[in-house]
Amino acid sequence: MKHVFTKKNRALLSELVRTDFKLRYQNSILGYSWSLLRPLLLFLILYLVFAKFLKFGADIPHYPIYLLLGIVLWNFFAEMTTQSLGSIVARGDLIRKIRIPRWIIVLSSSVSALINLGLNLIVVAIFMVFNHVSLMETAPLLLLTIVQIYVLALGMSLFLSAAFVKYRDITYIWEVGIQGFFYLTPILYSISRIKDPVLLKMLFLNPMAQAIQDARYALVTHETVTVNNVLHNSIFRLLPYILTIVVLIIGVLYFRRESKYFGENI
Repeated sequence: MKHVFTKKNRALLSELVRTDFKLRYQNSILGYSWSLLRPLLLFLILYLVFAKFLKFGADIPHYPIYLLLGIVLWNFFAEMTTQSLGSIVARGDLIRKIRIPRWIIVLSSSVSALINLGLNLIVVAIFMVFNHVSLMETAPLLLLTIVQIYVLALGMSLFLSAAFVKYRDITYIWEVGIQGFFYLTPILYSISRIKDPVLLKMLFLNPMAQAIQDARYALVTHETVTVNNVLHNSIFRLLPYILTIVVLIIGVLYFRRESKYFGENI
């Protein structure tokens, strides 16, 4: 680990993150404000449609915060994987010109997503104050949930970015896949609406479903249904976490294998 995060690598990572932010918001009138406005606008649309018109969340305390937190965490996962997907190809000229660790390019995209997450969580905190949501003793557990989502997204990012170098169709596949993944994650709807116990257990094998519900339990309301309420076997409760580690391992191994050929395939 000491040899991985050398002073040179840290400086390169910092420069890549700064460049990524500049390029992302280049020629944009609102610039960095979009990192806050995007989740807020999405929250407003979904809240009006699902809470006001379809009456979702009537049985959930502090539903606006419950929904906003889910959107912010999901956007973190989606942004990290989507931005990382084409990161190696986008830095093709850099890879061909100088010898740099390939993984640091993917890591720079993940750091950008982490910065946006931090800004969005400040907005969540402000909404909590205005909605009189008390800070609970379980709030520090939110950090563990963020770490889990980061690990899951990093594994996916490493795999997708390496696969995209060889197969450009990955972009379209992931666009469809992440949409399906979104609806398999209880962001808009309450898990209490799912009456089939088998379907409910299968839903919680999705690490993002487990992570978002845990985050809501830690920060918004203890009435949130979590993996502990649904999977009563202690081994089954560990499955979402095990799947997260498995995704990271697969991503690291695949990226390491394919990175040898990036220069000739880009």
